[in-house]
Amino acid sequence: MPQQQQAKFLTGSIMRHIAVMSSSGAVGLMALFTVDLADMFFISLLGQVELAAAIGFAGTIVFFSTSVSIGTAIAMGALVSRAIGAGKREEAKAITGSVMIFSGIVSLLTVFTILFFLDPILSMIGAEGITADKAKSFLMILLPSAPLMAMGMAGGAALRGVGDAKRSMSATLAAGAANAVLDPIFIFALSMGIEGAAIASMLSRFVLFGVAFHAVRYKHDLISLPSFDDLKRHFRAITHIALPAIITNTATPIGNAIVTAQIAKFGDDFVAGYAVIGRLLPVSFALIFSLSGAVGPILGQNFGAERFDRVRRTLSDSIKFVTAYCLVVAIILYFSQDLISDAFSLNGDATAMVSLFCTYLAVTFVFNGALFVSNAAFNNLNRPTWSTVLNVGKATVGTIPFVYIGGHVAGAEGVLIGQAVGSIIFGIAGYILVKRLIKKLATDQEHKLYATPVEPTVPVSAFTSCREVMVDDGEELLEDVMKERKSR
Repeated sequence: MPQQQQAKFLTGSIMRHIAVMSSSGAVGLMALFTVDLADMFFISLLGQVELAAAIGFAGTIVFFSTSVSIGTAIAMGALVSRAIGAGKREEAKAITGSVMIFSGIVSLLTVFTILFFLDPILSMIGAEGITADKAKSFLMILLPSAPLMAMGMAGGAALRGVGDAKRSMSATLAAGAANAVLDPIFIFALSMGIEGAAIASMLSRFVLFGVAFHAVRYKHDLISLPSFDDLKRHFRAITHIALPAIITNTATPIGNAIVTAQIAKFGDDFVAGYAVIGRLLPVSFALIFSLSGAVGPILGQNFGAERFDRVRRTLSDSIKFVTAYCLVVAIILYFSQDLISDAFSLNGDATAMVSLFCTYLAVTFVFNGALFVSNAAFNNLNRPTWSTVLNVGKATVGTIPFVYIGGHVAGAEGVLIGQAVGSIIFGIAGYILVKRLIKKLATDQEHKLYATPVEPTVPVSAFTSCREVMVDDGEELLEDVMKERKSR
């Protein structure tokens, strides 16, 4: 029997909802990101810095493709959670089917475009020689499976939209487990190297889609095959959230590509160090990455129910959660930096990059977390373009001048410092804007309630009819009195 859909986030502790949803999502994300980190670890065992750098360049492009899918998944979570919060279960089913199709088509178009321009893209971000060739081989195998991942992520977002974080987590856990098992088989047992890592990752995406779709269809009965009319009806609502969310999320990998290109000027050793940081960061801060997906349904359901007191509390509790978590992780990374460098056989310039991140820059992820929460709020409070402006701003004016100046002053390490400075500025800006938005929405709702006229219990037409009857009766009575006086 499919489970009954209830708006579970309208009651109970907000902090508990945040902790449960984000931690469940983080376990799944951590499973996927840990496999990416394992890819880097296994490739580093081959002892070729060019292969580690190739994984770094390829990862930047894969991140862009995945970010597009995250954008469509955000639309799924926002629309489904609102429909559930408003008690419209059948509409939620139709939306799920429409977004699934939409996400697959958008991902397919993205992959086709990337593959068509793959050589100039790799050259633009600084890959050359054998490093570029290996990165291309990796991407040619992995990218065609991106539509499956997009639909699987959308399915996971639908599950979070109804509050089933456990099954959403199970899909990513299953994919991560499959990748972890297949990686050493293809990389070492079959001696396929970096291409083997790509095949393992590609097969894991089939697992992600299968598990997510099964939960959506058979555990919740939360999807129906949309008609052409459904697709047309939902297209505007989906694109209203998805397109700004896609632009928002792709701004981050574009910013990372700019950083990678700047670091590449200083050599493959620095790129290899940055590649390890790029794999280490999402594993360490998986809870923060999952927070935007976890907070979205909580905000969406309470916004749909017009519970602005709980919307405000969700924002404040999320920021507290982000700050506490990032401080703990930063401390752990500080004391683990030597172990990390040894594990990935790093030395010299690569070690210096990792040391800088673990010692000084990891703690600044608090501000990235604040921006993630702000993005989730904007996407679920009907202001998706606000998150677009912030993230595009961060990827451009918040990245380009800072990394250029940092690179000029302090080399590759200065590039990382410049990126962190831009994140701090835009994290603070996002938090200030979302606080003002929630205050305005709550005030508008109060004015709307107080300005609504009270409907009379008796229809106005009844009063009108009564008056007409009284006037008619009065005229008749006056005529009778006048007749009686004349007769006298």
